Amino acid sequence: MAEVINMPRLSDTMEEGVVAKWLKKVGDKVEIGDMLAEIETDKATMEFESFNEGVLLHIGIEEGETAPVDTLLAIIGEEGEDISGLLGGDKKSPEKEEKKSSEDKASEKSVDQDEASEEKEESSAEKENGSGDVPEGVEVITMPRLSDTMVEGTVAKWLKKEGDKVEEGDILAEIETDKATMEFESFYEGTLLKIGIEEGETAKVDSLLAIIGPEGTDVSGIGGGASSKPKAAKKEEAVEEQSKETSTPAATADGARIFVSPLAKKMAEDKGIDLSQVKGSGENGRIVKKDIETFKPSEKPKAAQAETSEAAPVKPYVPAGEEEFEEIKNSQMRKTIAKRLGESKFTAPHYYLTIEVNMEIAMASRLQINEMPDTKVSFNDMVIKASAMALKKHPRVNSQWTGDATRIAKHIHMGVAVAVEDGLVVPVLKYADQMSMTQIGAQVKDLAGKARSKKLQPQEMEGSTFTVSNLGMFGITEFTSIINQPNSAILSVGAIVEKPVVKNGQVVVGNTMKVTLACDHRTVDGATGAAFLQTLKMYLENPVTMLA
Repeated sequence: MAEVINMPRLSDTMEEGVVAKWLKKVGDKVEIGDMLAEIETDKATMEFESFNEGVLLHIGIEEGETAPVDTLLAIIGEEGEDISGLLGGDKKSPEKEEKKSSEDKASEKSVDQDEASEEKEESSAEKENGSGDVPEGVEVITMPRLSDTMVEGTVAKWLKKEGDKVEEGDILAEIETDKATMEFESFYEGTLLKIGIEEGETAKVDSLLAIIGPEGTDVSGIGGGASSKPKAAKKEEAVEEQSKETSTPAATADGARIFVSPLAKKMAEDKGIDLSQVKGSGENGRIVKKDIETFKPSEKPKAAQAETSEAAPVKPYVPAGEEEFEEIKNSQMRKTIAKRLGESKFTAPHYYLTIEVNMEIAMASRLQINEMPDTKVSFNDMVIKASAMALKKHPRVNSQWTGDATRIAKHIHMGVAVAVEDGLVVPVLKYADQMSMTQIGAQVKDLAGKARSKKLQPQEMEGSTFTVSNLGMFGITEFTSIINQPNSAILSVGAIVEKPVVKNGQVVVGNTMKVTLACDHRTVDGATGAAFLQTLKMYLENPVTMLA
């Protein structure tokens, strides 16, 4: 009988997995213990073996796809076995086909009804706003979109009032957007018949802002919330251009008025272009950005050119380039790091304590230990051992917050943060207080190697009661870490730095190291954290005491 294999939960925090690679394909023979696939969890990429034998009849999740835990991963059974029932009945009976056809018709009918309903609503809205019957010569002006992110605008100040005569290019109002307060000019001439949004009021883009038309025209039938359709494509183009650039009037030498957008005006100034020579392509010859970009100066008399070249200012730097992003799909590990560290930072009230440790004796002790055959101890091993010893004297630091109670761990399981290609993993040294420094070093090396080759097992990353994170090898002298929940503290270890220190009243060259303890204030008080650091310092400055 065919066996359904679901996406397994390969770690305690795994909610979904990615099939990194299939090691068997449909039709292959499968034995118990054969590796079926490599599955990427929130912590590592792990090989998943089969507990059944037979033929791989179906693959439910393709390579690279993500699926929640317990989703159908594969089906194994006898060769040629019918698995349509396990796949949710892919072979449809005539009865099901008929049912589906009936459902499709019902769905189509529902869509038709929805469309009819929408048309009815639109028609109703048009009638309510009165936009369907605009008197001849009347222009409805709506709240313009003056920035790419603008959703609504506020009328900061009206520069015209109802009844005022309006010329093309006149500034109607100052409108406050999400980025700036900008002048808004009229593209029409006539009388300001109605103001739809009063000073200080906020309205959405395309809400009725004002109505301009012949003096005395009755506009009471035009509502306050709809935008009328522009009568001609040219006007529509002008309004669209206005949403990108407001216009600023300029003047030629003979006093003739030139309409130019602020951006075009600035570009012309930067390039030394005489606006009177530029032909505008906007409404009523208004000069816009593209006119400046495509402008080619005409020939000038040599004397005039020489005069211009003498007076021409140095052109300012104009930035040029293209903004570009690359999107990298987040791995399961990266998603989990984001989720768990976010939860820790935003739920646990962190505070930080830093202490400086004299490492002179520790350096000499390590040198002597490493002279022994087949022995290798790092400063990180010494810190882990000292931390485990200090936790025995300060058990409140080795605790967990549960809401109803504080759990103080009697055992000491040290988590060691290890950087891997996709992020960060924390393998755990069980009962680290009972291990020697050489045993700690050997186990850290083994676990770190497994982590980097993605061979770390879930049980090797579970159960930590305290965590150590070391960035000293990168030259980082001091940093703070986010607590690895459900721990109550994490120790951040910096680099050993050669610096002047005071010894017996004399300034001498010394070697010091800073360590920072991040504590959860719900379980570890400031005095408790400080006492822990004092004990840690005592062990590190006198390593022989860790052997007692």
